[in-house]
Amino acid sequence: MFIQTEQTPNPATLKFLPGRTVMPEGTASFADADEAERSPLASRLFQVEGVSGVFFGQDFISVSKDEEREWYLLKPSILGVIMEHFVSGQPLILEAGADGHAEGDDNEVVSQIKELLDTRVRPAVAQDGGDILFHGFERGVVFLRMQGACSGCPSSTATLKMGIENMLRHYIPEVTEVRAV
Repeated sequence: MFIQTEQTPNPATLKFLPGRTVMPEGTASFADADEAERSPLASRLFQVEGVSGVFFGQDFISVSKDEEREWYLLKPSILGVIMEHFVSGQPLILEAGADGHAEGDDNEVVSQIKELLDTRVRPAVAQDGGDILFHGFERGVVFLRMQGACSGCPSSTATLKMGIENMLRHYIPEVTEVRAV
């Protein structure tokens, strides 16, 4: 098994591409070892000293590290854990619970927002090892949750304001602002 790695715009996050489907539907994000209990792979990754976050996309795994560690020291251990997991045949998630979208009322404006996010935004940020999920819409403000490489990325504010906010305001006049949750 050959696992490729790609840098992301966030220097604290690397994207690992195992060459197979990771999450057939939705995404899963784990901020710490306690959250990772429902995933054998995420749990093992948090056992690597210095791992501070794990995110599963359709065909990639994004791993974030703390500031004290260097990638050249972490990368071999992370690659080994990912390879062992896929060779073992264990499930990625032990129970249902990976979310692709936050729940909310699906009025026409919310449906349009979700459609634009799914077709134009999420595929682009997935290329960088992350995801952006709809969290709500209230009085013209769209609330989004950033995951994976997007969470904590230095350029995430610019992506939200200059990219996503401008696009949503262009297509949906009811949208006045975009904020991260």
